[in-house]
Amino acid sequence: MCLQLCKSSLVETFSNLDRSKLQLLALSSAGVGGLLCYLAWRKSPKKMPIGDGWWGAGEKLLNEDETVHKFVLKTSVEEIQDLYRRIDQTRYTDPLEDCRFHYGFNSTYLRNVVSYWRHQFDWGKQVKMINQYPHFKTKIEGLDVHFIHVRPVQMPGQKVLPLMMVHGWPGSFFEFYKVLPLLTKTETDVVFEVVCPSIPGYGYSEAPHKQGFNSKAAARIFHKLMERLGFTEYYVQGGDWGSLITSNMAQMKPECVSGLHLNMITAKTNSVGLLSILVGRYLPFLVGFTKEDVKRLYPYMEKNIYEMLRESGYLHIQATKPDTAGCGLNDSPVGLAAYILEKFSSWTDLRNRDLDDGGLERKFSLDDLLTNVMIYWTTCSIIPSMRFYKENLKKDIVDSVNNVIVPTGLAAFPNELVHCPKTWASSRFRDIRSYSYMPRGGHFAAFEEPHLLAQDIIQFVEKVESKRRK
Repeated sequence: MCLQLCKSSLVETFSNLDRSKLQLLALSSAGVGGLLCYLAWRKSPKKMPIGDGWWGAGEKLLNEDETVHKFVLKTSVEEIQDLYRRIDQTRYTDPLEDCRFHYGFNSTYLRNVVSYWRHQFDWGKQVKMINQYPHFKTKIEGLDVHFIHVRPVQMPGQKVLPLMMVHGWPGSFFEFYKVLPLLTKTETDVVFEVVCPSIPGYGYSEAPHKQGFNSKAAARIFHKLMERLGFTEYYVQGGDWGSLITSNMAQMKPECVSGLHLNMITAKTNSVGLLSILVGRYLPFLVGFTKEDVKRLYPYMEKNIYEMLRESGYLHIQATKPDTAGCGLNDSPVGLAAYILEKFSSWTDLRNRDLDDGGLERKFSLDDLLTNVMIYWTTCSIIPSMRFYKENLKKDIVDSVNNVIVPTGLAAFPNELVHCPKTWASSRFRDIRSYSYMPRGGHFAAFEEPHLLAQDIIQFVEKVESKRRK
């Protein structure tokens, strides 16, 4: 989501300060910084209004059908034949010499991926695999909302806890397929009953028909979904857009959210953040930075100040004219694959841009990657998924993550696009029960490192439940 570009610009502004001036500034500012931290902390949290909405076509219905229907994913010969015809008609442009992935998805490697897609990838087999978990749809605020609902295998003495997991862009509910068995079949004190919805406009959830559908609307719909399924208290987890949506859920109905776990952490630079950036490089203890924070934060800021600009071009397009850019992607399966898979390359590890194959198959199989692409392709959901950026970036969305009071667990993966120290996160999340420096992994945590993510979710929830029992 690239929500922290402001940090880079602030660092650049002060990049000409020499070390001695910076240290003097640090010492003189420490007291002021402490006071600002205290004032920021003591500001009373405000509950986010829940509101209501209608995103279906036409006028709002007075009585909406609240039935939950089973949904089975299907494919057809016609669907596959159309895909192959379009693949066969693709026009390629030769890449520049030795450009690797620095200009985007390398077209030489793209031909290899497309050849596998055309001749070896079995969508029918993947459809059966997707259907291994129960799928459902239900009408909420005028939209058919899709979700999978996986009940656990409970061992004697285990406590079953509801958990909603929310994906982001350009992912889907399929990102969670490797982590689901690790959460629903455990030998720990807790085991989870997991609900994974598709954000409206993504995959098998109907796209909104009206303007304005943002993270708050998605959060409200997902609360209504959990209520419809009979849950009154539940945990929520997310990364990317899922991080913002689940944070909004915690703000809207904290009495329903037992705990919030995130693998993408957002914070906004303010006066306190500015001081900590200036001071933290040389006197990290004054601003609450750990050695790991310094290791992850400053090489990035000092040496790679333009990295986020290089990686955020898609954001500006999708936040302004998503329908225009999306036309080509919605018409060309190869164009769609290049656009989506390039993100799975660079957002997993920016160093993958130095590789001829983008490092895609280091963490993922082509079957898994192309399955996610096929979910977008077969549902024509790339354009409505891109619109979600425009609807959310009309305002400063980071402001909407203020004052989360529910117990929170944060997993900081080293190759995430941005690093957020705990001291920054604590200005927004008031009850951080766990903050983990994950040993490896990037933006797509559930897809890349399902075991690490599952372990962190479990240990966080066990901490929360242990305190609740006491």
